[in-house]
Amino acid sequence: MIRFLQPAWLLSLLPVLALAGVYVWRQFRKRTYAMRFTNVNLLRTIAPKGLGWRRHVSATAFLLALFILGAAMARPSVDKKEPLERATVMLAIDVSLSMEADDVQPTRIEAAQEAAKAFVNELPPTYNLGLVSFAKSANVLVSPTKDRSAVISGIDGLTLAEATATGEAVFTSLDAIRTVPADGADGAPPARIVLLSDGYRTSGRSIEDAASAASQANVPVSTIAFGTDTGVVDIRGNLQRVPVDRLSLQQLAENTKGYFYEAASVSELKKVYEDMGSSIGHRVEPREVTQWYAGAALLFGLVAAAMSLVWTSRLP
Repeated sequence: MIRFLQPAWLLSLLPVLALAGVYVWRQFRKRTYAMRFTNVNLLRTIAPKGLGWRRHVSATAFLLALFILGAAMARPSVDKKEPLERATVMLAIDVSLSMEADDVQPTRIEAAQEAAKAFVNELPPTYNLGLVSFAKSANVLVSPTKDRSAVISGIDGLTLAEATATGEAVFTSLDAIRTVPADGADGAPPARIVLLSDGYRTSGRSIEDAASAASQANVPVSTIAFGTDTGVVDIRGNLQRVPVDRLSLQQLAENTKGYFYEAASVSELKKVYEDMGSSIGHRVEPREVTQWYAGAALLFGLVAAAMSLVWTSRLP
């Protein structure tokens, strides 16, 4: 379907149409002369042979060239479907105070940040990637995007806070995945949640409810446990033991058909997206075809000139 990006320029067609109207009017207004001559055969011999219908062909081609040039000024375009990758990964990182423990060098949170950034750098660039942090509540730091620098900046800027809302991290990630536009594709985008954590849930909705919601949305949650059972952290001057809740993290992964890891490496994290596949949607973008119009106008102009030269020895 042809659309015009600057339709106001179609007004330039009015002079062309007026010129065509004048040409037609002139053809009907030409004076015809009648001559009384008894020897018709002799008249046919001495009278010059006219061009007949051919005199209108070059004029028509010339007017068509002008008409197409006028339309080209309005910047004609056709709608073109551009593919858009919709596969989405949400990184959810625990920023509870227990992540400050140094049983994983240099600390749990720094190890988690390094693993997360390695994952970001390895993720296919066509995938959408978002970032969620969670402590007492969960917050979307970066909505799903293909801008990897925004996610890296978000990871570097993580700050610790009290409590651990693991279930809320899953619910918030699911909400962020729903914001990915359909762009002509059917259904929700293929998505995964990668959750990096260490401690027990102490706030928000349960992990069981989160696993149920992720399963219903067909979004596997892969979990990564950072830390050891001997980890301690200084909270307000008191040393507190902060063992890792492996069981809950493993059950969350298993119940959603995700993966569970205790030590994260780039090769392990690749498994999170290897089975994702992709979902190609389409965004309709206008593609300007002014050059097609200019080429057609040039062709008609050349045809008009050639026929006029052949039949009348002059240009129209």
